[in-house]
Amino acid sequence: MENPVIRIALIGDYDPQVTAHQAIPLALGMAAEHTGKDVQGLWLATDSISTYTSLDEFDGFWCVPASPYRSMDGALRAIRFAREQQRPFLGTCGGFQHAVLEYARNVLGWSNAEHGETSPDAARALLTPLTCSLVEVVDSIHLRKGSLIAKAYETSEIREGYRCRFGVNPLFEQALLQHELHAVGHDAAQSLRALELKGHPFFVATLFQPERAALTGTLPPLVRALVEACAERRS
Repeated sequence: MENPVIRIALIGDYDPQVTAHQAIPLALGMAAEHTGKDVQGLWLATDSISTYTSLDEFDGFWCVPASPYRSMDGALRAIRFAREQQRPFLGTCGGFQHAVLEYARNVLGWSNAEHGETSPDAARALLTPLTCSLVEVVDSIHLRKGSLIAKAYETSEIREGYRCRFGVNPLFEQALLQHELHAVGHDAAQSLRALELKGHPFFVATLFQPERAALTGTLPPLVRALVEACAERRS
């Protein structure tokens, strides 16, 4: 029986200078080899995503680092599709930030929710500068036992790298996490670093960049888990 191609949309604006963008094809290739699946990562530029863009052909979605994106609306449209259509979704770094923004606007009804990077003076700036910028920093993260991310890593204590300046605004964190969106990863200072959506087969977002492990020859557990979730959906 022919091995069907698993098509994963890479939501973001490809830039060969971005370290994470160099790592992503390697990470997908390693996950394909590990799982024995035929995996295709297809870059989906944010300014190419409109109401007329067919997203149904993709088995999974990965909203990738390097924001602000050329089109925030395009990125949010693809994230919303993955959330509503129960397609496996991974958001890393900027992908984490925009997954939070999409959920706040379209699930919680916070129509005035904004990203502080593009709208710093917004009344509801949901993403604001981190107290301590996480640019080229490696830090420890404690994962909630039983979460999808803890299952992927097969441990509750990990160390991962960041290139990030924005995180969830503490003023809105409690209200944000009262419903289906759950905190599943915190650093040593108890700052929010990973989220999952309850009731969705695979919807994981991390402020850190797990894909970077591929640059040192290590298969990123979350990328493997994304591919496995896509394969499960196909079967």
